[in-house]
Amino acid sequence: MGLRATFLMSTAKPPATLSLSVDFDALARNWVAVDAMSGSARTGAAVKANCYGLGVHKCVPVLREIGCERFFVAHWSEVEAVATHVPTEMISVLHGPITDEDCIYARDTGAVPVINSLAQAQRWSEWSGGPCDLMVDTGINRLGIAMDEIGDPVIQSLHVRTLMSHLASADEDSELNAVQLSRFESVLSEVEHREASLANSAGIALSGHYAFDLTRPGLALYGGIARGEFQGIVGPVVSLRAAALQTRALSAGEGVGYNAAFVADRDMKIATVSLGYADGFLRQVGIGAALMFNDARLPVIGKVSMDMVVVDCSEMPDVQEGDWLQVPFELQETALRCGLSQYELLTSLGHRFG
Repeated sequence: MGLRATFLMSTAKPPATLSLSVDFDALARNWVAVDAMSGSARTGAAVKANCYGLGVHKCVPVLREIGCERFFVAHWSEVEAVATHVPTEMISVLHGPITDEDCIYARDTGAVPVINSLAQAQRWSEWSGGPCDLMVDTGINRLGIAMDEIGDPVIQSLHVRTLMSHLASADEDSELNAVQLSRFESVLSEVEHREASLANSAGIALSGHYAFDLTRPGLALYGGIARGEFQGIVGPVVSLRAAALQTRALSAGEGVGYNAAFVADRDMKIATVSLGYADGFLRQVGIGAALMFNDARLPVIGKVSMDMVVVDCSEMPDVQEGDWLQVPFELQETALRCGLSQYELLTSLGHRFG
């Protein structure tokens, strides 16, 4: 390591101009609320994608402390971070063992693979044969063995801990929900298993019939409203702030940002703020959006840049360089306004927040 690198590592970094705060009490309350909605079923937690962008190291300890005992990730690369807080046998990997290396890793660490195909089942049997979860496709046509494959000898030889499926349209009052429920019920007796799991966040709100033995909420834990039933029950978890980098006077007729997409119709004061699409504030999020300062609404003007947005300070001309502005992050409201899903809003948050 060079002298310059050593110097950099030993020197205190200046504070970030972006701030992401997680309300741990709200996260715990959301899990408890969803657990109550799950009835007699145990409640797990989807912690994939870095806990939906909010941070494994922030969120998993809270969920474990409140009583969660099952954690679901998508990639094998996500196991290590979660395993710093919970035993590996509590971790299920949804994408399953698609390579021999996946099987070896699962066997050696104790993380539990979710078997999604006959090929994965065969691979797992050859390399380990230990406990696994089994995904059956009941209508989403994504991951999971086909229903007519459940009688295959390689499936029947598995030591299935959790037999699961995934709902395609639980966030809607769709006929497919009942169809998938019926299909899932029909395969329960077809393979030996310890517990059954069907409901994600939205599925938990459908009815107790969907809960079975284990539910797998994700979005609802982090403040998302998967269905109307969660209104007033699930609360926001994350808050965002961004610092003003510079203020300036803008004259009537001058444009702002790329392509001068905004042209001032009057003299005004504006502020350039440390927030952009590299931080999850995508251009479509910026359309019609406003940041807040001391309860004043500061509309976003012009195009969102990679690292910056510009806001109109007409309602609060006292904004100065270095002031913190609140970034509204009501997931359901923002999703309806900009057309992105609540999942996209959460998981697109960048890595520059302090």
